[in-house]
Formats: sequence, C-alpha cells, structure tokens
Amino acid sequence: MLRFTLKRLAWLLPLLWIIATGAFFLMRVVPGGPFTGERKLPPAIEENLKRKYNLDLPPYVNREMWRAGHPVAAFTQTQYFTYMKNLAKGDLGPSYKYPNRTVNEIVAESFPISLALGVLGMTFALIVGVVAGVLAASRQNSVLDHATMGFAMLGICMPSFVLGLLLLIIFSFDLRLLPVAGWGALRHMILPSLTLGAPYAAYIARLTRGSMLEVIRQDYIRTAFAKGLPERNVLLRHALRNAMLPVVSFLGPALAGIITGSLVVEKIFAIPGIGSHFVNAALNRDYTLVMGTVLLYSALLILFNLAVDIAYCFLDPRVKVQ
Repeated sequence: MLRFTLKRLAWLLPLLWIIATGAFFLMRVVPGGPFTGERKLPPAIEENLKRKYNLDLPPYVNREMWRAGHPVAAFTQTQYFTYMKNLAKGDLGPSYKYPNRTVNEIVAESFPISLALGVLGMTFALIVGVVAGVLAASRQNSVLDHATMGFAMLGICMPSFVLGLLLLIIFSFDLRLLPVAGWGALRHMILPSLTLGAPYAAYIARLTRGSMLEVIRQDYIRTAFAKGLPERNVLLRHALRNAMLPVVSFLGPALAGIITGSLVVEKIFAIPGIGSHFVNAALNRDYTLVMGTVLLYSALLILFNLAVDIAYCFLDPRVKVQ
C-alpha cells in the first residue's frame, strides 16, 4: 500500500506540469489579453503594464535570441519559462485584475471558505443519499422506493439556482429562520450547503440503491437471511460495505468539484469562495489566477482519486494495488 501511494504521489508533479503547460498554451490562444477591454488603454500605459508582468516577452520561444545564436536564452527569456520557474518556487504570480494582490493570497483567502462549504455539502449528500438509497433498495418497487427515487430524479434535474432561490424564499423570506446571504456563522452555511449538496445526494441515492439491489441478490446475503439475522443487521453490516464501492468511485471527482466551489451557489448567497474567482478570472483573462485555480482543482482531483483507490482496498480486500 505504501509503495502504491508513493508511486502515485510521484506522478503528481509531472501531471501538474502537463496540466499547467496545457492551460498556459490554451490561455494564450484565446483572443485578447488581460489588458484588453472596451476602453482601450494608451499604448504607453499598456506597454508599462506588460513589462511589469513580463507579458512583453514572447510566450514560448524568443525568436530574436534564436536568430542571434543563443538557443538557451531563446527558451529561458519567455513568458512560459518565467512562469514555470516561479511556479516551481510555489509562487503563482500576481493577479492582473486585482492590484497589489497575488494569486497565492487570493487562493489562501477564498479556498478555506469553499472548503468549509464543500465539506458541509458533501456530508449532507452522503448522509441523505446513502440512507435514501438503502431504504429504497430494502423496499424495492414499493411506494417508498418510487417516492425516494422520484425525489432523487427531481434533485438531479433541478438547477442549483432554482433550488437555492426556493430555499431562500421559504426559509429566509417566509419563515425568517435563516439569513439571506453572508458568511461567518454556522447559520450562513446551512442553505448554501443544502443547495450545493442536493444534486450530489440525488446521485448517491441512485448509486446506492442500484448497488444495494445487486448485492442483496448474492448468495451470502440470502444465507444471512436464511440464518434468521435481522434485516437491519444484514443490510448495514453485510450488504452496505460492498454496495458502497460505486459510491466511493463517485466521491473522487465529486469531492474535488464540490470543494472547489460552485459559482451559482456562491453568487446566490454572496459567498466569497474560489468558484467566483475562477469564472471572473476566465472572463477577465487573468492568466495567473486562471492557472492557479486550474492547478488547485487538478491537484485536488488527483489526490481524491488516490484516496478513492486506497479506500477500495479497505472496503474490498479482494482489490489489490501495485
């Protein structure tokens, strides 16, 4: 297990380098730049800004240095090399649209908020989804089964902005139990976490039901029932562990997605998370902020998928990793 984990972690840096390279090239292919807008800047000011952020250098290859017979300098005196050199030091660079602020500061300020919101949302999704899936599978084709899966389908189909607005109208405007927006106290987290976790709860419920139905038809479950064991013990102690394998597979990318934040949820409830920064950075062509958020999401996705593979070994001893 330790060897497998170290091998996967050793691939983390090369994968992040490939992702960073791809994102860097894609950002330069997009028309325009960070200082392109409806109101055109005077050429002298734009030139000074580009020089300040090293955007006056060629993106990939310095052809002047190449023609002058300096092949090393042709690749080192470029935007790509400069960015990668700073990235190797842990410096994500300055933001082009937030004066006097670095991407490290923005990520350090906004990511913990998205992390707290994502953890609460996924906790709600796991509890509700697993319980609903087990109940539906234990009463297959009953009213409970159809009602549970009907609500799950509704949760999948309903957009987050519709659910968020409905929760605001009911619990904030009508009942006046929870605040409309803001961040800081536990009361502010309830409605956003419910809105963010509801679609994931619906997916988990359907996955759990389908997997449970497959497991409870196996011989060892029939044997447990034939021995006279209570249904609750058979379902929870014997069937649920194996039925959780598809759910665990789903949790890898789901955790990365939910923790990095949702723009819609953050906008509705005025939450200063990282999701809004990512979308605004893409619209503003804030190269460094886009790169920082992409690398953060990629690292989380790789690490959570590794955690899923490790969890598989504990849930199913038949799974062997190398």
